[in-house]
Amino acid sequence: MKALVTGAAREGGIGRAIVARLERDGMEVVTLDVAPGCTYEVDMVSGELPRLDDIDVLVCNAGLTTMFGAAHTFKLERWQRDLDVNLTGTLRIVQACLPGMRERRYGRIVVISSTAAVDGMPAQVSYSTTKAGLLGLTKTVAAENVGLGITANAVLPGMTASSGILSMPQDIIDTWLATMPKGEFVRTQDIAEVVAFFASPAAGFVTGQELTVDGGARLNTRSVTSSAAGAVG
Repeated sequence: MKALVTGAAREGGIGRAIVARLERDGMEVVTLDVAPGCTYEVDMVSGELPRLDDIDVLVCNAGLTTMFGAAHTFKLERWQRDLDVNLTGTLRIVQACLPGMRERRYGRIVVISSTAAVDGMPAQVSYSTTKAGLLGLTKTVAAENVGLGITANAVLPGMTASSGILSMPQDIIDTWLATMPKGEFVRTQDIAEVVAFFASPAAGFVTGQELTVDGGARLNTRSVTSSAAGAVG
């Protein structure tokens, strides 16, 4: 079985963890990124894509996470760049892989979205919007191919201990850690484990789904009673 993971160039990133996990399952894994260090070094927005009709498992992990700004002041050129990479680029890769999957009547598509897609994220209006758009893309692809042995599912990571997050100033890291119920970030391998399930033959009847991996960060742990609050704490 052959898999493609996009956005896998960064050491310590989610993409690298996914590659290692799929390889443990015996898959032949190729990678694609705009940065060097992958099988295919190409801009998935405007570059010429390689032939990908032999891909059985597609993991759409590539995306921008560094466009910051409030909605009322966000520059449209930055907004457009996020749309181009996170949505259009992802669609181009899906379109390159789907014909082969449809012909073979087998495929697994896993899209890496974010909890920001459903909760929003202040100062990241384009990131939240594009990650939400990926959920619509995932569900549409799932619906269009449900009778062809092809599944499409989304993983929604919370704050993850990727190289990008860990390179932030320590005071920012500490502030984020204080909001995590378990006192630690999600590990990249936690994301990879969920991807491996969606990518497996065993998940053939699981499609159009969203699975959040955030260490309980989205849970409401508040209580109106002191006894219950003590139990939570």
